[in-house]
Amino acid sequence: MGIEEIYQDVVDGKNVEAEKGVSEALDQGIDADEILRKGLIPAMSEVGRRFEEGEYYVPEMLISARAMKAGLAILKPHLIESGVESAGKLAIGTVQGDLHDIGKNLVAMMLEGAGYEVSDLGVDVKPDQYVQAVRNGAQVIGMSALLTTTMINMETTINALVEAQVREQVKVIVGGAPVTEQYAQQIGADGFATDASSATRLVNDLIP
Repeated sequence: MGIEEIYQDVVDGKNVEAEKGVSEALDQGIDADEILRKGLIPAMSEVGRRFEEGEYYVPEMLISARAMKAGLAILKPHLIESGVESAGKLAIGTVQGDLHDIGKNLVAMMLEGAGYEVSDLGVDVKPDQYVQAVRNGAQVIGMSALLTTTMINMETTINALVEAQVREQVKVIVGGAPVTEQYAQQIGADGFATDASSATRLVNDLIP
């Protein structure tokens, strides 16, 4: 089982095969970092490309992301053991009052697939939880909202970061159905993404 097959299994959304492929590649002595950098990350980049070009839709992206996550679960202990550094540290969540998580979950999985260490804060995340995430070392925080009534809590959270004097330490990205580029600028966010693929590109740009 080579890295090419792992790549293809992730693109095709075959999570059992991806998991097995990663295990076999490790057994063959292939370096964990190599499997990540040449197999999983390029596969998720390809999935993102297909999504942007209309070849894949959200269900296909989710299936591929789950296959990547299955492979990554096998890989993680080996990556930690070999001291491989993540591309950056992020915390992501759905803002206070909002319980929608499909979009947020997809963004988290895509970012993990791109080599980032992602702390998923879950749904109904209070401003002080984001503040704590920054104190714990998050370089980027991502906020999602699916309702116009809850997206105002994005601004509340940014204000909480300012009050806690941690705003300068972190980049803030926002997204979700009612959120616009204009709204993101209005509340002082560092970036706005319409979907998981563009969120990954945005984070790549924000983390040097």
